[in-house]
Amino acid sequence: MDTPVDYTVADGVARLTLNSPRNRNALSPALIDGLHRGLRDAAADDAVRVVVLGHTGNTFCAGADLSQATGGDPFDLAVERARELAATLRAIVASPLPVIAAIDGHVRAGGMGLVGACDIAVAGPASTFALTEARIGVAPAIISLTLLPKLSARAAGRYYLSGETFGAAEAARIGLITEAIDGADGADAADGSDGVAAAIDALTGQLLRASPQGLAASKALTTAAVLAGFDRDGERLATESARLFVSAEAQEGMLAFLQKRPPRWAPDPGA
Repeated sequence: MDTPVDYTVADGVARLTLNSPRNRNALSPALIDGLHRGLRDAAADDAVRVVVLGHTGNTFCAGADLSQATGGDPFDLAVERARELAATLRAIVASPLPVIAAIDGHVRAGGMGLVGACDIAVAGPASTFALTEARIGVAPAIISLTLLPKLSARAAGRYYLSGETFGAAEAARIGLITEAIDGADGADAADGSDGVAAAIDALTGQLLRASPQGLAASKALTTAAVLAGFDRDGERLATESARLFVSAEAQEGMLAFLQKRPPRWAPDPGA
């Protein structure tokens, strides 16, 4: 049986592969547990110098797995989900190892936060990105902890509000990812590796030239302010996220999404 996160190690590189395509690699409790376990195992293994976070299927990560939430007070459950997401993102940022995202698929909601948490991100031509929370009555609250330090202020102002979809080239331009692989580079290479894999191999080759101490200390310089943001704002944002999630407006937004109709505040495209 497939596991939600596959973990392999070879040549100094630990690969964490999100492997739950049936639910678009949503952040279920099992997938979150697999991510935490993989990050811990990689950090504890002296042979590992770099972590690569990849995926199977045509979606990198679609965000929270709402089907897992049953029973209990809705607000309390929403707060707990937000805290779990914050802890997962923080674990990536706080890892002493460089974490590289290898993306060639759709990225939404909490998946955007995963990309922001990684130190380096490479995306291929099949990648699409969107922050659609405002369209259903919520906001990208927790994921702001990793996204706002990476995005340009103008880009955040646009995409947080508009919810529009954009590709890898735009994601690189605004600071969300490090490198966009275009269609030509994304074609299969003679050795069977696609453009994203080739770019990842080149990056890991460069990182493996650095000492473990040098990597950890250098990464710490780039993540100190982000981690301070988690400590300062994490709990407040978890509460704010939950408040929005259980509101009447968000319930209408999510129901409209499931029913494939415009929410009451949006124009009817068929009118």
